[in-house]
Amino acid sequence: MSDTVSVIIPAYNAATTIDRTLDSVRAQTWRDLEIIVVDDGSSDDTAARVLRHVAEDDRIRLSVQPNGGVARARNSGIDQARGALVAPVDADDLWHPRKIELQVAALRAGGDNVGLVYCWFAVIDDDDRIIHWGSHPRDEGDVLERMCLGNLIGNGSAPLMRRADVLACGGYDPMLRDNDAQGCEDLKLYFALAERSRFALVPQTLLGYRWSPANMSSDGRRMLRSYDLVMEPNALRHPQHRRTFARGRIYLLDWLLERALRYGKAAEAGAMYDELYRQDRLAALRTAVRVPKIVARRLLSRGERRPQTRFEDIEVGDALEV
Repeated sequence: MSDTVSVIIPAYNAATTIDRTLDSVRAQTWRDLEIIVVDDGSSDDTAARVLRHVAEDDRIRLSVQPNGGVARARNSGIDQARGALVAPVDADDLWHPRKIELQVAALRAGGDNVGLVYCWFAVIDDDDRIIHWGSHPRDEGDVLERMCLGNLIGNGSAPLMRRADVLACGGYDPMLRDNDAQGCEDLKLYFALAERSRFALVPQTLLGYRWSPANMSSDGRRMLRSYDLVMEPNALRHPQHRRTFARGRIYLLDWLLERALRYGKAAEAGAMYDELYRQDRLAALRTAVRVPKIVARRLLSRGERRPQTRFEDIEVGDALEV
């Protein structure tokens, strides 16, 4: 296996964050990297900022294309990649310095049947401070049934994957964006990889995943549309897991509803509840009981002290709670 890892960074109007993302990639203890930034038609100075890094680090290349969405940008970078392994990272996320080193070790330990290695993540704010820790799944090996519940990996900046497997699965699907249903491009690829390979896990927080209301995934109704377009064909191919697929959609609706309530999106919350009620009345009633607590937590959180722990300060092996 080639030692080179191709890092793929799709960037669209990322001038406020691209420097920090590139700094975290350049600081990897795994030095054998090629770093491909795909400027997806930015109108700000993203490209100029990347070129300053290019002048300092000959591992970095900049590719510029008309705006076509994150899937096309990632696919373009993968097509250009020379490494046998690819690791995408969004242009506003951060990596722990040992992320790639530990993932390569896990891939090698797992053998040729492992096609993807993921890690845990912390959600960070605009100042790189940890808002909360993400989920901590332990699923490894054959994860196909677990993927029927939804996106085990969690986001687009976590995995290390074999380039040949990604290409065999067709890469990321740009047609979701073309149908105004972007959001689950990652899920679609990960599910296809789970159908053909095993997954491995580095059980450490190695990724700072930046979330803001402006994120693509913040549009709950579009996210649900994207999810259905991706998962309905999967359910048809795997009818033995139909109950698991149904449970996964309930989990997503419940999560989208809670998130809408937390951020004061009453209309979106109502739409998610109506959809949940249509699918499973009992699940909807259980969620309705929790709504007052969710709203109360939102109101109380307005006066909370902002988080102080910065992602760059965490160490591998740190406690999982701040």
